[in-house]
Amino acid sequence: MDARQQQPDHGPLAGFTVGVTAARRADELGALLQRRGAAVLHAPALRIVQLADDSELLAATEEIIDRAPDIVVATTAIGFRGWVEAADGWGLGDALLSRLRGVRILARGPKVKGAIRAAGLTEEWSPSSESMAEVLDRLLEEGVDGRRVAVQLHGEPLPGFVEALRVGGGEVVGVPVYRWMPPEDIGPVDRLLDAAVSRGLDALTFTSAPAAASLLSRAEERGLLPELLQALGHDVLPACVGPVTALPLQARGIDTVQPERFRLGPLVQLLCQELPARARSLPVAGHRVEIRGHAVLVDGELKPVPPAGMSLLRALSRRPGWVVARADLLRALPGAGRDEHAVETAMARLRTALGAPKLIQTVVKRGYRLALDPAADAKYADV
Repeated sequence: MDARQQQPDHGPLAGFTVGVTAARRADELGALLQRRGAAVLHAPALRIVQLADDSELLAATEEIIDRAPDIVVATTAIGFRGWVEAADGWGLGDALLSRLRGVRILARGPKVKGAIRAAGLTEEWSPSSESMAEVLDRLLEEGVDGRRVAVQLHGEPLPGFVEALRVGGGEVVGVPVYRWMPPEDIGPVDRLLDAAVSRGLDALTFTSAPAAASLLSRAEERGLLPELLQALGHDVLPACVGPVTALPLQARGIDTVQPERFRLGPLVQLLCQELPARARSLPVAGHRVEIRGHAVLVDGELKPVPPAGMSLLRALSRRPGWVVARADLLRALPGAGRDEHAVETAMARLRTALGAPKLIQTVVKRGYRLALDPAADAKYADV
């Protein structure tokens, strides 16, 4: 066979549904996932509220202008730009920039560096890891006792960061440029929760700790928290962009996967590895069948399957080769009631979708079974 014909015409995430909770850069993350074949369900768990008219930000800005800090820690590009823009709006922009030119500025990553330089300033240092933990380590190694440190907060107090500086003897001035708030329309979040609880998602992505905390809070409000935690612990893969983002989930006993580099691209690549590895792959009637979230690969060819058919296939795959009674399959069909004819209808559609009717055998008066071929494992292992 021509090698080109062996290449799959689908992406590594084809057949999987991924939930996106991001408020910022959600379109970018969604596009990366869809480009690799995933179906995406987006529901921003939070919204960003700018604080240009906020008295707390104004007070922090005036305090820094009146009494210069020794060090400024800039954490996000959007936050640093927002701070300068707010100061301009109050007529304090020139005074703020003049003050910041005389202090050491540490930037968390390249995007923040860009925002700093766009303002006509220069950062002293930025960690290659883009990690606030590395920024903290550097500050504590240098010593902050008696030093005044201004920290641009990004939506919520940085866990442990401010406290560690204060324990080290530093005087910390928080600069809250924006806050996270619940979304104005909670409907999409509720639909995302329902999809997670019903296992309509294969993975759920988080790019900020506040988003994770907000989703858990909404689940608790609706009485769905136990079901959500059960889903995230067993069937729906929770993927976080980094360890800080994972903290609210870890506090609930949920293990997450995280890329080595805390970026959207590596997060998507991680899902491309993890989700196919979790899919059930079986030798059935001379074919290799891989069961994904809303589709099936039959010998590497993607076969979209209706939801009812996927429910039947999952029920059959729990005991491949064994007969599953119609009554048991009926219970696996959502909203089917007591009509066993619904099983026959869904089974017919499933066989049509798979394109290989012999994958599922009818056992007269008993039910159905996947035509498991255990001996084929040796054949596939030798390939």
